[in-house]
Amino acid sequence: MIEPGPRNLITDVEGILVGNAQDAGARSGTTVVLPEPAALAAVEVRGGGPGTRETDALSPSCLVERVDAIVLSGGSALGLDAASGVANWLAASGRGFPISGCFVPIVPAAILFDLNNGGDKAWGEEPPYRRLGRAAALAAGRDFPLGNVGAGFGASAGRLKGGLGSASAIDGEGLEVGALVAANPVGSVLVPGSARLWAAALEQRGEFGLPAGAGMVPPRDLDLDLPAEGRLGGHTCIGIIATNLTLTKAQAQRVAIMAHDGLARAIRPVHTPFDGDTLFVLATGRRPLAEPAPLAIARLGSLAADCVARAVARAVLAAESLGDRLSYRAAYGAPLAGGAES
Repeated sequence: MIEPGPRNLITDVEGILVGNAQDAGARSGTTVVLPEPAALAAVEVRGGGPGTRETDALSPSCLVERVDAIVLSGGSALGLDAASGVANWLAASGRGFPISGCFVPIVPAAILFDLNNGGDKAWGEEPPYRRLGRAAALAAGRDFPLGNVGAGFGASAGRLKGGLGSASAIDGEGLEVGALVAANPVGSVLVPGSARLWAAALEQRGEFGLPAGAGMVPPRDLDLDLPAEGRLGGHTCIGIIATNLTLTKAQAQRVAIMAHDGLARAIRPVHTPFDGDTLFVLATGRRPLAEPAPLAIARLGSLAADCVARAVARAVLAAESLGDRLSYRAAYGAPLAGGAES
């Protein structure tokens, strides 16, 4: 039986820690995922406007196998500097690839665009992201809140407030899968003309707190044009999938490819020219593949995609209003007790 883990967070995968830091004045923040120890990683970029660091190194054809951290950040291209703060902290802590008497941590990163959310961006020559990256790394642990936190602090989801979301899936045989997503899409998370989440049908054990039947599509023709609430500018959903399985880089990349289906299950449209949608995969290697590899990867990728979709929904449902970005709860009413905020 497959069900959410005890936290229903990516940290249900053993060896994965998450830290967040944000600047409320700037309305932006950073999220750091720390595997302990370093883990195999891969990536798949599907959006038309990505902002990334060290993603080329994760190609199956390249030398790098393992990473010391992955950073998700607001701030557009300026937010990539958060990874420098994390890398400097890791190196000073003796973590990374040892060479010539020093350590070189491998810290891939992806950013989202949150510069138009009304926060104070007059930071001159010192944007806060290097500081936020270090603070997020120092805060890393197994428990963390969702919504207006870390890379999701200043995020938007169409006309609604976006945020940071996470979900997990485990089975009775020891498989662990989790997803973490900073949801900031151009597209809408809602079925046109309704308060229904596209991802509602994937809810597990009441995690969204939605009333019965909320996952049903209205019995009428849908407006299939671009959603009117979409803000056509820089946006992006960025995230990380983690598993305890032992994978090759090519296998991990296939999981990342499949996991992008989760964004498509939760957001419409997705992977637009305005989004920089990027998903990383971390494989801790604590459990061998128990099935023929192609079958195991197909199953893992399917579970990862569902976790991504659920993480997007939880991000939006946990978010609080910020400036002119109304939360789902402010716009449509609070979910039932025991849902997105549990």
